[in-house]
Amino acid sequence: MKKYILIVAALGFLFSSCSDYLDKLPENKYDVEEIDYSKTENMFQVVSGAYAVIRTSQGFGSWAGFGLIAIRSDDTEKGSTPTDQIEYQYAKDFEYFKIKEFWALDGEWENLYYAVQVCNSALESLNLYKEHINNDNDIKLNAQYQAEVKFLRAYLYFYIARLWGDAPLLMDNSQVVDGIGKTSREEILSAISSDLDECITNFPALRPNEMPYPGQVTRYSAQGLKAKIQADLGDWDAVLTATEDIINSGKFELYNDYYEYFKKPGKLCNENLFELQYTDFNSSTGEVVESDSWFTFQGPRSEIIGVKPISSGWGFMIPSTSIIKLFTDRGETIRYTTTFLFTGEYTPSGDYLVSADTGDPTVYNGKAYLPSVQLTDGRSDYGVGNNIRMLRYADILLLNAEAKVRKGQNGDTPFNLVRDRADMPHLNNVTLEQILEERQVEFACEWGERYFDLLRTDRAASVLPGFVKGESEFYPVPQSQIDMNPLLRD
Repeated sequence: MKKYILIVAALGFLFSSCSDYLDKLPENKYDVEEIDYSKTENMFQVVSGAYAVIRTSQGFGSWAGFGLIAIRSDDTEKGSTPTDQIEYQYAKDFEYFKIKEFWALDGEWENLYYAVQVCNSALESLNLYKEHINNDNDIKLNAQYQAEVKFLRAYLYFYIARLWGDAPLLMDNSQVVDGIGKTSREEILSAISSDLDECITNFPALRPNEMPYPGQVTRYSAQGLKAKIQADLGDWDAVLTATEDIINSGKFELYNDYYEYFKKPGKLCNENLFELQYTDFNSSTGEVVESDSWFTFQGPRSEIIGVKPISSGWGFMIPSTSIIKLFTDRGETIRYTTTFLFTGEYTPSGDYLVSADTGDPTVYNGKAYLPSVQLTDGRSDYGVGNNIRMLRYADILLLNAEAKVRKGQNGDTPFNLVRDRADMPHLNNVTLEQILEERQVEFACEWGERYFDLLRTDRAASVLPGFVKGESEFYPVPQSQIDMNPLLRD
């Protein structure tokens, strides 16, 4: 366990001697006196610190940020009670003028840019370590560590661009001093795509679970993110090249059990190209490495009568009636059971969700559900000890199928691998429409993938009520950020 990148002990460097160093990032002041850069054996501590921030509320572990990412898809409804965090409903209705001062919108902006600054500082530290390296192995390792941090920064910018479109591109913290204006979405995506090319060169050709610290990102993580970026940009030659490299590596496979994939057995499996890691150290008491209530946010408001004690949740980001109907019409069984968590029913794992109170949701996101039998004895918080899946092989396969079909090739093989696991019959000569629907089902309630697919295929206006092409694609810059930096004004 000591080698995993999530372990708190490995992060002591970041959160003790250097906590002030990070806290002062927004003002571009660095307290580096206690860092001995001649001790190159400590280089990874800088990297592990970046991973740690990425998985917290200041990265992708934020429940509030996830709500903003997920809510605009037609597979997701706000959930909870009608007035609880009503701004998410305004976002879903594309009434953006009502959310410019929404605390979560401002918080997500600040958190993602804070994490970017942490990555920039980590790169600065790694360059300072590099000055003291005198052997080829450590030079290579330093390049790999820089690639890991650049990958994390690229992932942050990928979602900044997805949320806001044009936004500041801060690649060096010295830019903060005088303020910084917007860079176009296309330039942001192109810049991080170029960074990923460098990452690919310096990464080992391994799965994340094969790395010295299991879960470290690798060449294939970078290629997977590059494929998603290029899909958003519409460069299907680049998507095909990146996905083919991953598939032809023979390193990855779909986890055999779709239901268990989203639970503890699926942690660090051969399907995962990138995940956020959490743990309770298999101990009934003591420290826990956990997200910012990411799982609880999506957990059922109803009481859960578990095989073991298990807490309920807040009831947000619930599946829509339209996505449930699509699953039903298609005859989905395995993905249906996994994706939807109904009240008044037992789960396959033996937990019972008490029927909902009047006005409460009757279905929740089953992908965020961790059965009570998989909780460590003495732990009862919803989802505690599970990881958050960010980038998975199923996405690579379906992007590969889409790229092939868009280029006039046959995409049946990667497409049907995804259907095989779901126990769905093979289709021949699959079309773009079939691939997009398969993505809609496979990634239902995950990271707003359906919304971003609708954007890149120019279908949002015809599918999403209230969406206006040219106005609704991206969130507004939070008003408080404009007040501080007029360069951000449209």
